Amino acid sequence: MEILILGLLLFLGLHLIPTVPALKAPLVHAFGENRYKGLFALLAAFGLTLIIAGYASAPGGTRLFASSIGARHAAPLAMVISFILFSAANMKTHIRAWVKHPMLLGLAIWALVHLLANGHGKATLLFSAFLAYAVIDLFSVIQRKTYKQFTPAWKFDVIAVISGLLLALLVMTFHRQLMGVAVVPWGV
Repeated sequence: MEILILGLLLFLGLHLIPTVPALKAPLVHAFGENRYKGLFALLAAFGLTLIIAGYASAPGGTRLFASSIGARHAAPLAMVISFILFSAANMKTHIRAWVKHPMLLGLAIWALVHLLANGHGKATLLFSAFLAYAVIDLFSVIQRKTYKQFTPAWKFDVIAVISGLLLALLVMTFHRQLMGVAVVPWGV
C-alpha cells in the first residue's frame, strides 16, 4: 500500500502545482519552460508507474462500505461519458467550449463511479484521491479563469465522440484482463 500512496502523492502532488501559481512560477523560472515540462512529465510518468504497481501489489484491504449497485449499473454509461470528455479535452470541440474543462469533469465522473462501485480499502484510497484532485483542480481553474478561447469545429466533436466511445468499449471489454473484474457481459 505504501507504493500506491507514494505514487498518488507524487502524481497528484505534481498535478496540483499549477493550482498554486506562486509555486509554479519560480519552478518554471528556475528550470526554464521546457525543462520544467520535461521534468514534470518524467516525474508524473514515474508517479503513475508507482500507482499502477502499488495498486496491483496492494491487498484489497478491509471493505469500508458496501458497493453501490446503482454505481455498478451506471458505470458503463459513465465511462462512455468520461472517455468522450477525455477525448474532447485537447481538441477544438463544442463539448470543450461548453464544458470548459472536460478532462477534469471526466476524471471526476470516472473516480466517483469507481469509488461508489467498489468499497474496499485500496480502491477507496485510489478513487477518492483522484476525485479530490479533480474537484480541487476544477475549482482552481475556474477561480483562475484558465480557459483558452478557440473556435470549435464539429468534426472534432465527431472524432471525440467516436474515439471516446471506442476506447470506453475497449476498456470495458478487457476490464477483467486489466483489473480483474468483469464489468460488462461481453467482457473477456
